[in-house]
Amino acid sequence: MRIPKNSLFISSLIICWYSSNIGVLLLNKYLLSNYGFRYPIFLTMCHMGACALLSYLSIVWLKMVPLQAIKSWTQFLKIGALSVVFCGSVVGGNISLRFLPVSFNQAVGATTPFFTALFAYLMTFKREAWLTYAALVPVVAGVVIASGGEPSFHLYGFIMCIGATAARAFKSVLQGILLSSEGEKLNSMNLLLYMSPMAVLVLLPAVLVMESNLADVVLSLGKDRFMFFLLLVNSAMAYSVNLSNFLVTKHTSPLTLQVLGNAKGAVAVIISILLFQNPISFMGMAGYTLTVVGVILYGETKRRWK
Repeated sequence: MRIPKNSLFISSLIICWYSSNIGVLLLNKYLLSNYGFRYPIFLTMCHMGACALLSYLSIVWLKMVPLQAIKSWTQFLKIGALSVVFCGSVVGGNISLRFLPVSFNQAVGATTPFFTALFAYLMTFKREAWLTYAALVPVVAGVVIASGGEPSFHLYGFIMCIGATAARAFKSVLQGILLSSEGEKLNSMNLLLYMSPMAVLVLLPAVLVMESNLADVVLSLGKDRFMFFLLLVNSAMAYSVNLSNFLVTKHTSPLTLQVLGNAKGAVAVIISILLFQNPISFMGMAGYTLTVVGVILYGETKRRWK
C-alpha cells in the first residue's frame, strides 16, 4: 500500500520535532552535568546566537516564512520584555539540569498548564470552567509526590526548575497580552528572529559577571574540538526545536500537537533513564504519571469547554 506524500512529510516533521526537542534536552544534561561544562548562561547565549543567525538565514535569505517588520518603538519594547522573560526560563531550565535528572526535570516542567492558568487569571482575570481547574489538582499533586520520591532531589535545582516553568508560562500569557492587536502579532519564527539577538545582549553582561572564568574555557575550545563540536550541534538543535515546532503546529491540528507534546515528555524520560542510568523510585514514577494524566485531562476539559 502506498503512503501519501503528505503523511510522509508530516511524519518526518514529527520525527524531527521529537529528535530536536529530546536531543537538545539530553545534550544539555550531558554537557552541564556529565561532561563538566558548568556554564549554563553561556550555553543559553550560544543557543540564542544560533537562533538569531539561523532565523535570519531562514526568513531573510531562504524566505521560509514572510518577514514581518517591527512597526513601532512600543512593539520593539514589548518584544524586548518577552526576550528577558524568555532568557530567564531557558537559563533556569539549563541550571536545573546541572542538579536534577531529566526525568524529574520533565515532571516539574509538565506543570506549565498550572502556572499558565494561574497567570492568566491574575493578569487578565480570565476564568476557566471549574472542571478545568479541577484537572490541575493531579498536575500539582503529581509533582509533590514525585519530589518526595525523587532519589536525586536537589533543592536549588528544584527551585530553578520551578522558576523556569513559571517563567515559560508567564511568557506565553504576557505574549498574548502584549502582542494581542492584529498589527503587532508575529508568528513564532519572526518573534524568535527579533527575540534572539535581544536575548544575546541581555545574557552577555550576565555571562561576564556570573561566569567570569569563562574566557579560559572559550580559549580552550580551540584545543577541545569535541567540546566545540558538542556546543555547535547543541546550538543548531536549539534552533531546530523552534523551527520544527512551528512547522508541526502549521501542518497539524492543535489536538494532535497537544497529544504529541504529552507523549514527548514521556519519551524523553524513558530515553534519559536508559542513557544516564539515574536512580528512580516507584513513588517518583507514580508522581510523574499522575502529572501527565492531569495535563491530558486539563487539555481535554479545556478543549471541550472552549
